Amino acid sequence: MTSQATQAQAASPYGAKAVEIAASKQGAPYAYGATGPEIFDCSGLTLYAFRGAGRTLPRTAEQQYESTQRISRTQRTRGDLVFFPSGATMGHVGIYAGDDRIWHAPRPGTRVRLERIWSGDVRYTRAN
Repeated sequence: MTSQATQAQAASPYGAKAVEIAASKQGAPYAYGATGPEIFDCSGLTLYAFRGAGRTLPRTAEQQYESTQRISRTQRTRGDLVFFPSGATMGHVGIYAGDDRIWHAPRPGTRVRLERIWSGDVRYTRAN
């Protein structure tokens, strides 16, 4: 069995659908605490996308990190969650879209977008 086949089998059954849902929200404005369907913060977007895919996640990035399965960078696949630490907590989260890119709601004054992962200090999890 190839490494890609093993990764595909291990991929979240919700991930591919969550990526599609997040992508459909491209251009939606950011607002702190917003969970959609038209306005999002980072964890609000992931919560919304996974809920639409059939998986319930907790509200905040930190809670989402704690409630999902940690994976390595080499195990990541489309639909996995990408977390950006901020001190002792997870300060930001997005949904892995492949090719080192994530769908996310970056910060106030921005909109939901596809963006290259800009940091090497990230954590990956899978919402099984």
